Amino acid sequence: MSNPWSRSCPARCSTRHRGSSLIEVMLAVALMAVTALGLIAGQLWTAREARAMAMREHAAWIADSVAEAMREASAGDSAIRQWSARAAARLPHGEASVGESSGVSAARVTWTALRDTPRADAVIDKPESCGGADVPGGSSCVALAFAK
Repeated sequence: MSNPWSRSCPARCSTRHRGSSLIEVMLAVALMAVTALGLIAGQLWTAREARAMAMREHAAWIADSVAEAMREASAGDSAIRQWSARAAARLPHGEASVGESSGVSAARVTWTALRDTPRADAVIDKPESCGGADVPGGSSCVALAFAK
């Protein structure tokens, strides 16, 4: 009696195994490359947006601090100079100021936008002007209205 597992198949039932064709390999490599580039682009966009958001957050904190300091009558120019120095340290070419328009005071922080951040007109929530003051091109601004 012969072992059924050791039987050899006749020549007519043999199958030929073929490897992957070069086209299939090239398509797989191309698909992986496009996917990797998409992931890298998404990560770069996220990093740029996070940096721009951090700058807007610092500017909002500084504007809030300026508004709080201006509530005291004795603070005045010294508080603005102090917070303007902090804005310059935290933001590229940062500057804090206080303006008044139609009886409403506004603490304003401006800074130079980084080269790779979105353009001012590409940001959805950014107003055209900053508290009634025109902002030069390439700059970003946060304005916070307050009552004295």
